[in-house]
Amino acid sequence: MRTPRIPDPRICSIDAALKIIGEKWTLLAIREISVGERRFDDIVFNTGAPRDILASRLKSLETAGVIRKITYTEKPVRYEYQLSEAGEQLFVVLEAIREWGDRFARTDSENIVNFYHSCGAKLETVLRCEECGEIINAHNVHRDRDVHRSEVLTDENSKRSR
Repeated sequence: MRTPRIPDPRICSIDAALKIIGEKWTLLAIREISVGERRFDDIVFNTGAPRDILASRLKSLETAGVIRKITYTEKPVRYEYQLSEAGEQLFVVLEAIREWGDRFARTDSENIVNFYHSCGAKLETVLRCEECGEIINAHNVHRDRDVHRSEVLTDENSKRSR
């Protein structure tokens, strides 16, 4: 009989990022802001998100420093949203997800919307090695180490006991 293993999750930046951007509607809100739709009603219209949930997601993104809320009228007070530097960095992530969706999740290829660079060329998201220029995929990368939650908890406990 096999002994059950107690879960000991890896500590990972992907997990940390998903705590900020992984909830439903969040990436779609970021998509809208990144393509110029910065007002709440426009984001609701283009995502289909329930207003209360979208308001909550936008507040979370603002708290996390992904977006900024800017007043555009005083009476009544109304806001628009802009991407921070952290939010702008998510464009590459969104573009990679869009390309994956075009290739593997969509069946209506006639309705696919392409994105183009200011020079007129169609965008292609490619991850390359900084040193050799080779295109990166899941088969040619490795981690320098694994860090599990139990290790961090053990390190924190030993620091407290000192």
